[in-house]
Amino acid sequence: MALDPHISGVLQMLANAGSKRSHEGTPDEARAGYLALTVGTRKPGQVVPVGSVQDAVVDGAAGPLKARIYRPEGTGPFPTVAYFHGGGFVIGDLETHDNMCRDICRGARAVVVSIDYRRAPEHPFPAGVDDALAATQWVLAHTADLGGSSVVGVAGDSAGGNFAAVVAQQLRDAGVALTAQFLIYPATDQARAAYPSVEENAKGYLLEAVTMQWYFDHYTNGFSIPVDPRLAPLWAENLGGLAPAVVVTAELDPLRDHGAAYVKALRAAGVKVDYIEGPGMVHGFFDMGRWSPAAQAITQDAIQRFGELLQGA
Repeated sequence: MALDPHISGVLQMLANAGSKRSHEGTPDEARAGYLALTVGTRKPGQVVPVGSVQDAVVDGAAGPLKARIYRPEGTGPFPTVAYFHGGGFVIGDLETHDNMCRDICRGARAVVVSIDYRRAPEHPFPAGVDDALAATQWVLAHTADLGGSSVVGVAGDSAGGNFAAVVAQQLRDAGVALTAQFLIYPATDQARAAYPSVEENAKGYLLEAVTMQWYFDHYTNGFSIPVDPRLAPLWAENLGGLAPAVVVTAELDPLRDHGAAYVKALRAAGVKVDYIEGPGMVHGFFDMGRWSPAAQAITQDAIQRFGELLQGA
């Protein structure tokens, strides 16, 4: 399918502005550029309303982490979701993903705890994923305080989808049962670069192959075991017994086949998966609903399905 025309206009706008791509600058420059693209282009009326928003502190693997708690309108208890933002393990923060977390909170009727994990290159692998696990354990121990029920899920986009998948595996191995996973264009197999989508969508669709490599190089910092399932969750020896998942990919995304391969592997292991392919979409489309009606429709459908998994527990 052709690129969504509304998203095409956004990409053209960025090209005309001469925006520097992440790999063309420093991590701090990339972070500032991402913040400008997400928060800087958002009008006040486009902020998704929720019941309440509270900044908080949760436990990380090496000390306290900033977090943000989103609660839906109404009376709980609600399901609780630990959310990990995307950004190639290098960029992104609580602010860039504020509206996405609001969307999930409102659409899935869940308490969402967004985690500000440590980022590379200042904190390379496994700091971020260790933080994700520790923060989810904190969430599991504090659901009553958060206004949530005993129903807990994990969610994340891109690098955050990688973290959510890894956390689900590690908690299963520890005997902890999550209710659901929400994996939004997740990075699942950086050890293998020969996926067709990486070549087909290597350039021109926001996330580019060279940028992916730049992110991964910062994150791994020379780590020499690329098939470690904490880096590439598709390489886990056992995917059985994991929580049901909603997995979303974008047609014109280098990571499309990462998500599709993980869906295939999960299903082969007997895990229930609801797979949503985003026709005409690019990486990052979950935050493009204010520009693209098609992106908005797919986003809301995916969130509703995730909410049904949580609410049906």
